[in-house]
Amino acid sequence: MGKSPEEMVESMISNLEAKTGRKLSEWISIAGATGAKKHGEIVKFLKQQHALGHGYANLVAMRALEAESGGAASEEDLVAAQYAGPRAGLKPVHDAIVAAAKKLGSDVEVSPKKTCVSLRRARQFALVQPASNTRVDLGLKLDGVPFGGRLEKWPSTMCTHRLRLESAEQVDSEVRALLKKAYEQAK
Repeated sequence: MGKSPEEMVESMISNLEAKTGRKLSEWISIAGATGAKKHGEIVKFLKQQHALGHGYANLVAMRALEAESGGAASEEDLVAAQYAGPRAGLKPVHDAIVAAAKKLGSDVEVSPKKTCVSLRRARQFALVQPASNTRVDLGLKLDGVPFGGRLEKWPSTMCTHRLRLESAEQVDSEVRALLKKAYEQAK
């Protein structure tokens, strides 16, 4: 089994000084001195001005913004922010997907991020993302499954397939079966 996301981050942090000659705290100071308030702006600056690789720049930007805001948001806060305001009516869709995923096995990890929730086993097998005020996208990592019907091509490399869901009732037996297939392939 591979490293957990937390172990991968710790490994990156321990390798950062050896690869760049600076500690994470120094990089956070450099990022903070830019005055940039957006993650993407900080990543771009670090890559262009300091030749950091994307992974390290992403890590530094995330930690710099966390330090500025007084610490990392809790997982509950991250999910609450995703479904705040006009997206509040979509929270039951999210809850139905996560509940279905948790029934697949005790090894399912639910990992909220700023804009989505990653569902992992040995690797990510699904992604839950509020895509608009009226729809949640369920991304699935499915090998050998054709597109068609409700299954569309996912627009990035994080997943292979997408289901557009507008209500908790749409998390039906077909969706649960596809979620299970993605889970089983993530061994």
